[in-house]
Amino acid sequence: MSVFTERPRLLLSAFAMNTTSHILGGQWRHPEAQQHRFNDLRLWTDLARTLEEAKFDALFLADVVGLYGNHGGGWTSHIERGLQVPANDPLVLQSALAATTEHLGLALTSSVVQSHPFQFARQMSTLDHLSEGRVAWNIVTSVLENSFKNFGHNGLVEHDSRYDWADEYLEVCYKLWEGSWDDGALIQDKRTGRHADPSKVHKINHHGARYSVEGPHLVAPSPQRTPLLFQAGSSGRGQHFAAANAEAAFLFAPNVDYARKTTASVRALAREVGRRDEDIKFFAGLSFVVGSTEAEVSRKRAELDGYLDLDTIVAHIGGGIGVDLGGLPLDTTLGELRTDGARGVLEALFASVPGGNPTIADVARYWAYNQQIAGTPEQIVDQLESWQDAGIDGINIINQTIPGSYQDFIEGVLPELRQRGLAQSEYRPGTLREKFFGDGAHLPDRHRAASHRGAYAGDTALQTAG
Repeated sequence: MSVFTERPRLLLSAFAMNTTSHILGGQWRHPEAQQHRFNDLRLWTDLARTLEEAKFDALFLADVVGLYGNHGGGWTSHIERGLQVPANDPLVLQSALAATTEHLGLALTSSVVQSHPFQFARQMSTLDHLSEGRVAWNIVTSVLENSFKNFGHNGLVEHDSRYDWADEYLEVCYKLWEGSWDDGALIQDKRTGRHADPSKVHKINHHGARYSVEGPHLVAPSPQRTPLLFQAGSSGRGQHFAAANAEAAFLFAPNVDYARKTTASVRALAREVGRRDEDIKFFAGLSFVVGSTEAEVSRKRAELDGYLDLDTIVAHIGGGIGVDLGGLPLDTTLGELRTDGARGVLEALFASVPGGNPTIADVARYWAYNQQIAGTPEQIVDQLESWQDAGIDGINIINQTIPGSYQDFIEGVLPELRQRGLAQSEYRPGTLREKFFGDGAHLPDRHRAASHRGAYAGDTALQTAG
């Protein structure tokens, strides 16, 4: 009988997108795949219920607000192959899923380029109320030039400047979520007719490089106030941003050594700004091929490989890092390539092969296989323990097919995880933040957002007109 050392549980999230072709291009063609039904709400409500029955922590919805960069000189192949287009708004979808679930976390991606922070803060507070505190925001700065052009910009904003932009965006949101309404401001006393205490509601009067927001926040404090904060950047600037803001960091790590290095780096940076190692949960993006025997694993992997579209994968990666890889020989090396696109992805690509100079073929293999674990449940969980030893706290499960990839994981891997004490069998009560951390519903005092609590007491409805 195997003896397992006591470990903390792994957080489990399903990584998906309200589109046909998300990460592993071409898999929508598999006969059992249902992601081509992405416009059908029943696909998503059924998936959410399945995940909740299995006690998953969250359904994490990715998003883009533009086309990927050119492939083969244009964007024809993106449309023809369905490279994350068409793609629907995850906030709208998560709003619908809030009504059909009770415990499942609802994580959504929204870029600073696509919505004014006053409007976005209002939307997230509303969704946090309606879900009783189960909302998470994946903060992204956008890497696609088309995204910026869709919102009135001339082109892609320089990499580090995008994080400066995100810093101010978050500052506005923090002021609205944490500082605009004091606890106890909403009274709703039917006997006296006093609805709220004007001395406890404040304008924020933000004036910055990009935004001018008077306030107050139009939504009373939601269960979490600030939604649980995800962040996916792993470049040097992205790591500093995560250290200051993120409660959950999402990594596309090519191997456990890269994960170990990145998690250690971000946690060290977090300590420098007064946070603790345990304040940030790290999620690795991984896909799985599960079988009861090695022969079944080989058969299922070969079947899935038959539907994999490598051209779409190359277009996806090249379009994200801002380099047209279309039409180039597969043995072309990336060399000393540098870009204002997704630098964290680029660094992971270089780290994915010995010598650090991958070819285009290496890139395709990296995307499809370096983040895939194939094996029996016991073999898979053995590898997941290695990821955990490298600083990973959770898994963001990439699908080949919806719902099949998640059903395979639930039926095959989850029992082994539970046997080893690595997966929950019941939900912890409370908000998503409480489920993740076991502490309070609100951000801890050591988070940068806490500085805005009580900071605007001098600007109340009693003292200002407006």
